[in-house]
Amino acid sequence: MVCKGYDDVMELADGELVELTDERGTTLRVTHGILWITQDQDVRDVVLRTGDVWTVERDGLTLAEAQGASTFCLVGGRARRVGAPGRRPGYGERVAAWFESLAHTRRSRRYVPYF
Repeated sequence: MVCKGYDDVMELADGELVELTDERGTTLRVTHGILWITQDQDVRDVVLRTGDVWTVERDGLTLAEAQGASTFCLVGGRARRVGAPGRRPGYGERVAAWFESLAHTRRSRRYVPYF
């Protein structure tokens, strides 16, 4: 599929990870493969398959991981590769990214973990 009218096209290897930081309103369209997406402070995950279109709903950190070789188009924002092709980020890297996202998040209330 051609990404006519889109700002960027990204091809990802299996397990490759990209981040979108404070890109609310950015639209992603998967032209090949499957993307797993998670947003900061959202308990839901989104899975996009070939032909699916989705818009980032909030500012903060949004991560997209390729589930197999995947291609997607972006409009209205930028994505940055954070995972090497064919390599999944380790637990420590994922935790560090999460803490970094917390440092950039402005909150009106504090959250307490549930025990």
